Amino acid sequence: MSTEPSPTTIPDVDPQALRTWLSAIGLDVEGEVTASRVGLGQSNLTYVLRDAADGEWVLRRPPVGHLLASAHDVVREARILSALADTDVPVPRVHGVCTDETVSAAPLVVMEYVSGAVLSDRSVAEPISASTRHEVGMAMTDVLARIHAVDLDDVGLADLASHKPYAPRQLKRWSTQWERSRTRDIPAVDELTRRLAASAPEQTETTLVHGDFHLRNVMIDPATGSVTAALDWELSTLGDPLADIGSSLAYWPEATDTVLRGEPVELMDGFPDRAGLAQAYLDRTGRDPQALKFWYTLGLWKVSIIAEGVVRRAQENPANRAAAGVPTAEHVDGYVARAMAAAADAGI
Repeated sequence: MSTEPSPTTIPDVDPQALRTWLSAIGLDVEGEVTASRVGLGQSNLTYVLRDAADGEWVLRRPPVGHLLASAHDVVREARILSALADTDVPVPRVHGVCTDETVSAAPLVVMEYVSGAVLSDRSVAEPISASTRHEVGMAMTDVLARIHAVDLDDVGLADLASHKPYAPRQLKRWSTQWERSRTRDIPAVDELTRRLAASAPEQTETTLVHGDFHLRNVMIDPATGSVTAALDWELSTLGDPLADIGSSLAYWPEATDTVLRGEPVELMDGFPDRAGLAQAYLDRTGRDPQALKFWYTLGLWKVSIIAEGVVRRAQENPANRAAAGVPTAEHVDGYVARAMAAAADAGI
């Protein structure tokens, strides 16, 4: 039986007050507004809102229950999207941010509905040709390069986060998250933390970093493979751009990996493998391939910690479960094993 909210229910939101607020921010709302949970996300909850005249908008809210400090900040996410609205980074436009507790117990962000497809499962990707699937991968590396080329002063994001070296910041943040969210001891995670701290490459530039860039966090044009919107900016910060492509590679499965879903979209004919994605990004940007090996290892370490956090949130409140299911100990251990192998390959 599904544990998702019903199609007309957003946790802790007053439907009539929401409709009134939508009208107050200038949206032309007709009749009743219904909400449907979308996506396979395990973190912030995403809904499509529809009115009686087929108007469509997207709403984001934090997950239900216990939240770790600094996590799931949809107001901050809205700031980033608004800052990028007039750049060449494809993002949805933000209509409004609601912090009125008479409408919702948690902050809400409402943004435009962008046309395109999220390749969340094979049924969505099957109609797309193999050559277009390849273009999806190449387009993703291109969008990452565009994100990393954003002029922080021009868009008003220079103060988004610290400009101190990113690796120590990431290691501190995710080590803290690990201590607060883990459900068991995994000595290899602690060993990787020590080894990564001792091996961080020198950071030579500071850019905008998406922080969670993978196939299910982009919308694509099924006809061309281009990216129509980069989504889910809640982990975005300032840091080393190679961290982004490292995390993307950590999320991108290959046939021998332990994965949450039985048949990952990325293994379908046409999609590039990890080596192809890495090379495309490096060719596009000229950045250091050896430093990328470090960031790929750190990405796997971080994904292990995120997966464990998902397990904990789902245990605490079933409303946070997503359609993709919840990772098991085997899934988390699979990421940790990949991280150990990547560390060996990088000489970490």
